[in-house]
Amino acid sequence: MKSVFNPADVAELTGRINNLTPATQPQWGKMSVSQMLAHCNVSYEMVYDPEKHPKPKGLMKFIVKAFVKKVVVGPKPYKRNTPTAPAFIIKDDRSFETEKARLTDYLNQTQQLGETHFDGKESHSFGPLTVGEWNTMFYKHLDHHLMQFGV
Repeated sequence: MKSVFNPADVAELTGRINNLTPATQPQWGKMSVSQMLAHCNVSYEMVYDPEKHPKPKGLMKFIVKAFVKKVVVGPKPYKRNTPTAPAFIIKDDRSFETEKARLTDYLNQTQQLGETHFDGKESHSFGPLTVGEWNTMFYKHLDHHLMQFGV
């Protein structure tokens, strides 16, 4: 798997993002391209703006760690049209340029902070993650949605 910590891989992801336009249509699913960009930004908001999203508590925290974590940080690609957590559901219209800029900024910030910053860092929902788990979570999710929109 490519890495969000590798400058060349981040440049490739940024190039794919830059190939999107406000008119780009999905190959599957219901989100518009702007909603997809906002949806992808949620993963980074949970790292860089954690107060924006409440952490799971109680039974939900157990379920997320016991069952969801394996899917999110594991190597298997996501299936098309898989349900998502409520925080990731974007129902309103978003500004394409704003969401695109936010996503590329988050990618660059993540790459610049590097693996050392993320090694053992506590995730919003899953507890401490390894560098590999952080990378899988970030890269796999973004790659899935960029493929959804044909880039």
